[in-house]
Amino acid sequence: MSVAVSTVLLLGFAVAAGAVVQSAVGFGLAVVAAPVVVLVEPTLMPGSLLVCGFFLPLWEVLRNERDIDVRLLISAYGTRLLLTPLGAGIVAWAGTREIALTVGVMILVVVVVSITPIQVRASVPNALAAGAVTGVAGTAASIGGPFFAMVLQHEPPSRIRSTLAAFFVLGSMTSLVALALAGELPRTQIWAGALWVPFLALGVWLGRPLRAAVSPARMRRAVLVFCVVASVVVIGRAVLH
Repeated sequence: MSVAVSTVLLLGFAVAAGAVVQSAVGFGLAVVAAPVVVLVEPTLMPGSLLVCGFFLPLWEVLRNERDIDVRLLISAYGTRLLLTPLGAGIVAWAGTREIALTVGVMILVVVVVSITPIQVRASVPNALAAGAVTGVAGTAASIGGPFFAMVLQHEPPSRIRSTLAAFFVLGSMTSLVALALAGELPRTQIWAGALWVPFLALGVWLGRPLRAAVSPARMRRAVLVFCVVASVVVIGRAVLH
């Protein structure tokens, strides 16, 4: 599998946009970047974004580890760990078309979950359920953060960011190991993710003034609109091809 360096670098700007969103609301890297990567170079999914999903939240964990809700983190990560092999199995079975469909459908599910009026409490059972979904979706499509974020939504902002960050670091690392053991982590995906690390830093840097200028609610609405359009395009292209 060979991918032009210029293509990977151009996709880096989609990764930077995802980093901007995640730095503002706590998640969004894969939700924003995955549909673009799938449309342009689907062979880079899901490993490249999982590499980014490990590095982007690492600084938040190292800086604010005291704010992590360890009880909910252990609950969510435990079921993610159990279901991760199923996600790796889906990647092993699926081709690029099936991966694209999975990404498109998961983004629509994220939108539905994000706008649902249901109040989800920050409880161990809910964390267990979110972790289970993420074990499959996070490994097969690199998308899963919003499900755990929904469980944490009424917690203090610092606790949300820190707990999500720890969950992303542990979960991304676990998914990468599972994909490698299944023989589904090509070197191209690893080096693409590594090349995107500077774009992650760019996104975080750009996100700082944006957090002050744009309310999280307004940014969330804009991201959801983008997600709907992107997912429809991804699904349509996958079906037609």
